[in-house]
Amino acid sequence: MEKVNLRVEGMDCANCALSINKYLTKQGFQNVKVNFVTGDVSFDNGVSMEKSAIEKGIEGLGYQVKHEHHEHGVHDLHDHNLKGKLSFKNHFQRFIFCLVFALPLFVSHLLHIHFLMNPYVQLALTIPVFIVGMDFFGRSAWKSLVNAFPNMNVLVALGAVSAFGYSIYGIIIGRPHEFMFFESAATIITLVFFGNYLEEKTIATTQAALKGLATSQKSMANMIAFDDEHKENVFPVESKDLRVGDLVLIKNGEHVPMDCKILWGEANVNEAIITGESLPVQKAMKDSLIGGSILESGTVKAQITAVGDDTVLASILKMIQDAQTEKPPVQLMADRISAIFVPVVLGIALITVVGNYFIVHVSFTESLLRSIAVLVIACPCAMGLATPAAVAVGLGRAAKNGILFKNATSLDVFKNIRQVVFDKTGTLTTGKFNISNFKSEVDEVGFKRIAYSLEKYSNHPIGKCIANEWKIKDDIRWAKIEEVKGLGMQATDKEGNFFVAGSYKIATALTNDAKHNIYIVKNNELIGWIDVADEIRPETEQVIAALKTKGIKTILLSGDSKEKCGAVAKAVGIDEVIAEQSPEQKLQQIAAFDAKQPTAMVGDGINDGPALAKATVGISLSDASHIAVQSAQVVLMNHGLRNLPLSLALGKHTYITIKENLFWAFAYNIVAIPVAAFGLLGTYGPTYGALIMGLSDVVLAVNSIKLRWKKVE
Repeated sequence: MEKVNLRVEGMDCANCALSINKYLTKQGFQNVKVNFVTGDVSFDNGVSMEKSAIEKGIEGLGYQVKHEHHEHGVHDLHDHNLKGKLSFKNHFQRFIFCLVFALPLFVSHLLHIHFLMNPYVQLALTIPVFIVGMDFFGRSAWKSLVNAFPNMNVLVALGAVSAFGYSIYGIIIGRPHEFMFFESAATIITLVFFGNYLEEKTIATTQAALKGLATSQKSMANMIAFDDEHKENVFPVESKDLRVGDLVLIKNGEHVPMDCKILWGEANVNEAIITGESLPVQKAMKDSLIGGSILESGTVKAQITAVGDDTVLASILKMIQDAQTEKPPVQLMADRISAIFVPVVLGIALITVVGNYFIVHVSFTESLLRSIAVLVIACPCAMGLATPAAVAVGLGRAAKNGILFKNATSLDVFKNIRQVVFDKTGTLTTGKFNISNFKSEVDEVGFKRIAYSLEKYSNHPIGKCIANEWKIKDDIRWAKIEEVKGLGMQATDKEGNFFVAGSYKIATALTNDAKHNIYIVKNNELIGWIDVADEIRPETEQVIAALKTKGIKTILLSGDSKEKCGAVAKAVGIDEVIAEQSPEQKLQQIAAFDAKQPTAMVGDGINDGPALAKATVGISLSDASHIAVQSAQVVLMNHGLRNLPLSLALGKHTYITIKENLFWAFAYNIVAIPVAAFGLLGTYGPTYGALIMGLSDVVLAVNSIKLRWKKVE
């Protein structure tokens, strides 16, 4: 099934996103995700529909599909000619154009300037504004109605058309001064354009952190090439023109252009763009460099290993983009209301005209004014903006601090986490082992050769330690070898001898001594054991203490021995220890914990994958095994636990911000619509309504932006 990603311009409210979602779902596409804040649309195409036909269908709804390449899903939302045919680049230009004509109309009503009160002068001033407004709002409104999914522009267009048409009617019947609403029509259009401009600017600000990440890879690079005489030449190229395998020279103070591996030289590298940690990391030959990081000192020559969308930074941005398109459960109610909002408001507007004229007995002119005010003050955008604006800021702040949320649901469920389960090796400890002791029943050289030949294939940190320290050239060529989760390595040589290297579980029938890390067994006979030393991460005790202050229970769940787990738990202050667990048992334990209360699991090993996937929230470290990283919903990119409390706090406060936004969105509409319907906005009801409607979205965006600086720990 083909995964399709599109960039759609012209969405300015939740109804726009819902209309595209409805259309794509109707075509038979699956897993449809639409984010009107970023303009990203993704779905699974299992019906073999041509992409050109899909784009034509979306454009038939009144939107535009952007074809040119964009940088990793982070977009500017305020510089495109959206949905209109006239040559305006953005809403600000439309606003300025309309303001030139609308301002004299507004001033004439305030100061009663005789010349400007002439109905034909007012008509002449209104026509340019009305044409621009209908080119944008009218075109969008008509297409949404044709497709049976009315959007917010239906309300704006209907309000402007009502005011303009009523004024034209007055001129036709020869009583223009009794029916003159040209000023209302012009100011409605002008102020809504101004509100849309403010909304787009503030929404773009919510994307600021992600834009900073996206632009960090846009740099110049010093490419190395060799001439016919094999002399080295260095010349500048744009980083986007690099290809895998190219050689580059990176000097002191320069950005790493793309992901690469050092071939020569040493340097101190600032990887804050990925990890959030400003302290430089020492890098030497064969070490990897992440595109976008900065060489604070030193010079290196490196070979490009990944470019474009294959780089670490691009992958992170893609994950964040995917997370933004997902909707937390808290947004679903708002979406359901948004889907019926416009028809409901149209009904309320009709009731307002009829009720005020026939029941309250105000004039038809005043009744119509109140009805128009209802149309333009109602704001479905606010309900749709509440979640994506907060999620965008939350994800952006998290990414800036080295925390990668793979989906928006993780942000939502963090508010309920009451206990955190930790793996031991590589999670609470550094995972950087040194062999501290060993004993063998065979000759030492042969024992080391067997241990190295087995552990060189292991993904476990202990196995990697043994392979690094006892590395030899003449290792055993196995006929068969595999890694068994929770046990260790097992292999058969060409002579048929069966070897196992693993925890005490493989040697329980051969010895009562359970204190060692690795046991080596040959043909069901114990031939030796190996002890390794592992250090507790320096931040672990502080992280555990921070969780306890928030009333979160901490649990150590490990496959290691009770003695070693108990020692680590005591040193860092963990509440409960469950040791000597296989991957299957870990999975069962996490399921049991989840059944009682929401649980987060932090792990890094290959045997933690199932438990991380099962937990309410799985959290992995960036230097964890590939399976652990893939299984987790959250990845801490700073090679440690330091940002674990921040990740929990950001999840909680993002949810709080979403609730605040939704409260404002619902409260605004619940209060504003009756105020307009009962005429409490006065003679200038439509004008005030248009201004208030535009500012309502700005309030939500500003409240979301506060999350960038809010103290959450």
